[in-house]
Amino acid sequence: MNPTGEPEESTRLTPAGRFGPAELRLAMAAPRSAAGLTSEWRLVDGLRTHTRRGADPGTGAPPVVLLHGLAVSHRYLTALAVALSPTHPVYVPDLPGFGLSEHPRGAYDVAAHAEHVAAWLAAYRLPPVCLLGHSFGAEVAAALAANHPDAVRALVLAGPTSDPSARSRTALFGRWLVDCLREAPLQAPILVRDVWNARPWRVLATLSHSVHNAIEADLVRVTAPTLVVTGARDPVVPAPWRDEATRLVPDADLVVVPGAAHNVVTTAPTQVADACRRLLTPHPALLIR
Repeated sequence: MNPTGEPEESTRLTPAGRFGPAELRLAMAAPRSAAGLTSEWRLVDGLRTHTRRGADPGTGAPPVVLLHGLAVSHRYLTALAVALSPTHPVYVPDLPGFGLSEHPRGAYDVAAHAEHVAAWLAAYRLPPVCLLGHSFGAEVAAALAANHPDAVRALVLAGPTSDPSARSRTALFGRWLVDCLREAPLQAPILVRDVWNARPWRVLATLSHSVHNAIEADLVRVTAPTLVVTGARDPVVPAPWRDEATRLVPDADLVVVPGAAHNVVTTAPTQVADACRRLLTPHPALLIR
């Protein structure tokens, strides 16, 4: 039961590597409470910013902040937030113009999103966090970690865009179409809802910002311990680029999840959560499972 006395959404999720009706219900639940996650809004740099968050489990572990990718929102990261919540305080903000956050006048580029997240961290008065960004969110996370190193204890780049060998809207869109054929079909309602919330023009404008962002310049300046996580079947982040991205960061390791495509954070939340715990735990034998 949640604090209002209403029943929580089911937390019995489908097996790792899949995305089923339980995950879809959790993803679409906000702003209602579900599986220990609640919604709240704070004014950050003049914008009413929505955050989906879990309760502090009282373990003393550092907070984990999840940043969503292009066109989407907190929704597709919900299963990962649930997987992390037994051991870490988890926060999933919606970037300006996406999800349930207020729309700014224009579409923010990577640098503007990174500065907004930095202001969001200050508003929450969080200690140095484990920052996980997926896809376009990984570009934002890399920029924040490079420019605000004191705010980031550890960095996870999940399916980081964009590959320099395919840095155009046409190339990225083509790879995304291939990825759609490899993803669990029940993710589609989330994408439709998120694009409707953001508006198609904002999605296209943000895509343009992504292809003009040289993430390599930020990766080489990251000082936090870093993990690059990709799906083995990810056409958006092929093997040569994931290897190069890992090499560019001074202190980085690579995890490739078998069977997963680009949305590895959605279809393999348990594996990604365990990888985050290993990054944050000096002694893997002491991991809390």
